[in-house]
Amino acid sequence: MRFRFLWQALLGCLCAVAGAQASDTLWIRNGRVTPAGLQLVSELAQVEKRGLLPRDYDATGLSVRVQAAGMSNTPEALALLDTALSAAAARLVSDLHDGRIDPRAIGYDLDIPRPRFDVTAAVASLAASTDVAVALDSLEPQLRHYALLKAALAQYRALASASAGLVQLPALPRTPIRPGERYDGAPALRRLLTVLGDVAAVPGPTVADDASLDPGLVEALKQFQVRHGLDADGVLGRSTFHALTVPFSARVQQIELSLERVRWLPPRLDSPPIIVNIPQFRLFAFRTTQDFAQDILQMNVIVGATFEGRRTPVFAADMKYIVLQPYWDVPRSILVNELLPEIRANPAWVEKNGYEMVRGESDEARALPVTLENVQLLAQGKLRLRQKPGPENALGHVKFIFPNRHNVYLHDTPARGLFARSRRAFSHGCIRVSDPMALLAHVMRDDPAWSEVRRDQALKSTTPVRVPLQRPIRVFILYGTALATEAGKVLFFDDIYAQDAPLIARLSGRRPLG
Repeated sequence: MRFRFLWQALLGCLCAVAGAQASDTLWIRNGRVTPAGLQLVSELAQVEKRGLLPRDYDATGLSVRVQAAGMSNTPEALALLDTALSAAAARLVSDLHDGRIDPRAIGYDLDIPRPRFDVTAAVASLAASTDVAVALDSLEPQLRHYALLKAALAQYRALASASAGLVQLPALPRTPIRPGERYDGAPALRRLLTVLGDVAAVPGPTVADDASLDPGLVEALKQFQVRHGLDADGVLGRSTFHALTVPFSARVQQIELSLERVRWLPPRLDSPPIIVNIPQFRLFAFRTTQDFAQDILQMNVIVGATFEGRRTPVFAADMKYIVLQPYWDVPRSILVNELLPEIRANPAWVEKNGYEMVRGESDEARALPVTLENVQLLAQGKLRLRQKPGPENALGHVKFIFPNRHNVYLHDTPARGLFARSRRAFSHGCIRVSDPMALLAHVMRDDPAWSEVRRDQALKSTTPVRVPLQRPIRVFILYGTALATEAGKVLFFDDIYAQDAPLIARLSGRRPLG
């Protein structure tokens, strides 16, 4: 919807100056381009520093026209130039404030309520500004991690320009190279990790010409593996080698995509949210509206598997309640594909494994006897199967509900071993959290009626206990393959659901101005 408003506003900008006299224009005064107009053209030529493309704003064409403006200063020519500058400014301010595309165009359910952005007023304000760069900065997301991503973008652009050859390492042998083993590419690997800051982060001497994975190089390799979501074992295997040899230009593109995805969010946080970054397998529960690491509860998560039908969707919703000692309502797909054959072969399996058949959707629904007739009704979808609360319940001791059309929620799990994996895409779509009790304490921290003692008592219940939250908590389930940290490290993650390519295609397919 906001993109329709953009073009309505842009049309308003154009109509406002079409046919106007030069004295009525935004960017022209006394037959000359104003200082703000000159700054705008300069900023358009440098929009790559903001993760944008100069061609989208006709940066080169406008630069040529502005340089020629002093030689051709007819009112008509100047009015047309002013119109073109306004069109470029309108697209730029909208792109910075709201993003270049509508996320729904690539299947994201991010129709987030936000104040309407007045593009026409923003363009007028830009034209009146004495510092266009600062004015543009104010239109971008006011999140620290967005600014950190912009700094990382500059770093990796410089690497792509001056150090592209660093990622061209000698090929690996057939087997992984383990600590202490020889690798002819060790000196080149050391140079690469030094430029990336991983060697500098590790204390202790290294031998610059040693053709083996010496202890210093192993520790640096572990640092690199941590930043790329890999097993930090110091072994140079296929996955690590692939990450090491990704061109810096591809890393630049990952950062640009992450900047775009942040622009889809509200420019400022009105309340502390919970954010899950799917490719990072990580949850961030904000204690304040500031995105400083010290103010964020962080934990590992397990997300949906990578094949179609089990992927965790990208969306936003409000957490409204939690359920302690929940039932697990078996999804229809799991019932039909995995459990029904077992139940048909042995109806006693239901009770033996802590399940029960019920009619209707209520938690208060009475358990029905496991008869052949009821098994048939279950197969027809007229009954549902649920797992009773207990230590083996698939949802563990708590689930966190933010109603959404995807029926996705956060929950505990009895299967703790999977959290030790570096790649954690194992669920049917819902998100398992590694520290559910810490998250429970976080979401209930402002409710004096629920002390720690009362929570512990409820967690011993044999039936579900539903607890409404005093205030809803905004939950964002997001997808970003690059993240910059306060410590100066840049993290990159595998595109596990292959979602970068569709976004690249959409952004590349935009029609340039001019």
